Amino acid sequence: MFIADLHIHSKYSRATSKEMDLDHLVEWARLKGISLLGTADFTHHLWLQELKSKLKPAGNGLFSYQGVNFILA
Repeated sequence: MFIADLHIHSKYSRATSKEMDLDHLVEWARLKGISLLGTADFTHHLWLQELKSKLKPAGNGLFSYQGVNFILA
């Protein structure tokens, strides 16, 4: 079972914090007990580059980074 937030924008989306990077998302997910994050904006070339460099495949369409699961949403 997952506790999830399936639609979170990145730092490349309008009107979002410049701290909406993977490291900060993981930090806050852990504090809130969230184990699955849906990362929006994956079509933005810079965000996709960061996702590709840090996320590792975890199976079933999920990816993992520092113990938190991600899905491209």
